[in-house]
Amino acid sequence: MTNLKIAIQKSGRLSEKSLKILAECGIHLTNGNRRLVSLSQNFPVEVLYLRDDDIPQYVNDNVADIGFVGENVVEEKKRSVKVTERLGFAKCSMSLAIPKSNDYHDNGFFNGKKIATSYPRILGAYLSENNIDAEIHEISGSVEIAPGIGLADAIFDIVSSGSTLISNGLKEVEVVMRSEAVIIESPRLNEEKRKILDDLLFRIRAVKASKNNKYILLNAPNKNLDEIVRLIPGMKSPTIMPLAQEGWSSVHSVVKENDFWDIIDKIRALGAQGILVIPIEKMIV
Repeated sequence: MTNLKIAIQKSGRLSEKSLKILAECGIHLTNGNRRLVSLSQNFPVEVLYLRDDDIPQYVNDNVADIGFVGENVVEEKKRSVKVTERLGFAKCSMSLAIPKSNDYHDNGFFNGKKIATSYPRILGAYLSENNIDAEIHEISGSVEIAPGIGLADAIFDIVSSGSTLISNGLKEVEVVMRSEAVIIESPRLNEEKRKILDDLLFRIRAVKASKNNKYILLNAPNKNLDEIVRLIPGMKSPTIMPLAQEGWSSVHSVVKENDFWDIIDKIRALGAQGILVIPIEKMIV
């Protein structure tokens, strides 16, 4: 039986979230200690646990068919892989940061400066595009300590919450790119593996859609039904059922998470009552 080989970071937050979304897709993996490979007994995939920096190369070389990896790593490694799906988690920025005590007006600050980074390709492209003459000092790990020990004047690194910068006396001054977890695929997938990938993407998109939407039930006065339906049109149209109490109906629909509170205020103003909001486990659109 043919399996789709999935490369996943062997440890860390991106690894945990990648495995979580596979579990939410109903894919059960064996070998929980993650020594090297996990197999699934109920879906034709196997997971390879690798260093995140190596994933684009393994997918490029067709050792793995697809990979769950940070977009920043894909951009830095520049391998012949295709970004197939944006996953919406492990979001961060790739940013330039300097000591808090330094004044900063624009990116001309970096002319003649030494910048420490683990991402020389992305930084080099930014400096070239902005005609900045700076020295790139490539290091691996603990980039944020470089200014404090006199190794560099600034750093270019991943910024998530910003707490690491603050604890090292740094401030973020330029966001060079935004990044999130993505799925990359090999340029040489055969037809059988393409079908497995399509089935996996179908499941992943159903999980993602469910997280961005809420199922809503409410009682509404019939005189305002048209206006309420306009506000919560749902996937196709709401379900409307008459209540025992004359002049009222029960309305069932789907609301986007980002619009939720604004819509709730509006339908309450139109007389909606007994509003129930229910998480959606899967959503097939």
